[in-house]
Amino acid sequence: MPRVQTVPHPIPHPTAVLFGLSGCLVDFGARTRHDGADCTRHALPTPGAEQALLSLQLQGIPCAWLEELPPRQSQALAASLPDWITASPRTPSVGQWPAPDACWQALMTLNIDRLDGCVLVSGEPRLLQSGLNAGLWTIGLASCGSLCGLAPNEWHALSQQERELKRGKATLQLFGLGVHSVIDHLGELDTCLSDIGLRRRKGEKP
Repeated sequence: MPRVQTVPHPIPHPTAVLFGLSGCLVDFGARTRHDGADCTRHALPTPGAEQALLSLQLQGIPCAWLEELPPRQSQALAASLPDWITASPRTPSVGQWPAPDACWQALMTLNIDRLDGCVLVSGEPRLLQSGLNAGLWTIGLASCGSLCGLAPNEWHALSQQERELKRGKATLQLFGLGVHSVIDHLGELDTCLSDIGLRRRKGEKP
């Protein structure tokens, strides 16, 4: 009998991707959150952020950012981001992190009607816990979030060994939280999303 060739199912794209704002898309080290510094000094995109957003836009994947800082600070931090990414700042009607409400509200703002394939990316443990509570796939950022908490110049002033130690400690804390994947920064996001797609294709659920 002739051999029947099976065609593998394509890797599914994410349904939507939610991002933390501070310590993820902008504000390397989440310095605004901790020291109340002038937001405009921390509004620069983190490594890989612009390329990651462009890739998602080209694929037509809806995206939004979340932040629990006051709206004025949030908008100042987001000033360098492209206009097409949806803003989902804190509102009084939404429960504070780690309640899942903020993630669900952001998805509703994007008109997403299912949780399947929705991903949250953040360097903030409390927001990642919100994503876990909401039933999302979660990706933690080790170096640019609040767990390392260093401004870019402080991070680059460390020796390679010191950076690896801090990165390793943050990675262990994120996996201890229960996140599904951990990457160093958003420059590694495409590969990580493909890995999650493979896990979904095998039937894994968050």
